[in-house]
Amino acid sequence: MSTGLDVFDTTLQQTNLWLKDLMDHLGLDRKHAYRVLSATLHAVRDRIGPDNAVHLGAQLPILMRGFYYEGWHAAGTPTKIRHKQEFLDYVSGDVFRGLGIDPEKAVRAVFEVMANRMDPGEIEKLIKLFPDELRSLWPAARHGGTGESGGWQRLD
Repeated sequence: MSTGLDVFDTTLQQTNLWLKDLMDHLGLDRKHAYRVLSATLHAVRDRIGPDNAVHLGAQLPILMRGFYYEGWHAAGTPTKIRHKQEFLDYVSGDVFRGLGIDPEKAVRAVFEVMANRMDPGEIEKLIKLFPDELRSLWPAARHGGTGESGGWQRLD
């Protein structure tokens, strides 16, 4: 289905590819894949601080930016979450209730899709913003890097 505008068709196609990847990883339908993606992106956004959140948002497909920023209160960020279980609890909240989805598996799947769909250098910089315990949720191959910040601001 075409909208008649290339920019809308492109962002719709890109968003559907992200959702399809999640559906394949987790065995979910499109609606639940969207819920998992949205909840995980919100947790990342809230953990990395306002400037970094805007930097990440600029790299997402246009359609995804809308639900990425939905409900955001920049003044309340960054969250002080430093431990894996806290992060997983923050992501899952009410979203995963009744879905029978392991929050860690879901977050790892979203991070895998992000690593596959976004610029590798930007992903490496993003990962460095997380405390060591949270970095363990990201695909192992992305933990290296040059140490350059390139628009990202390190939070401790």
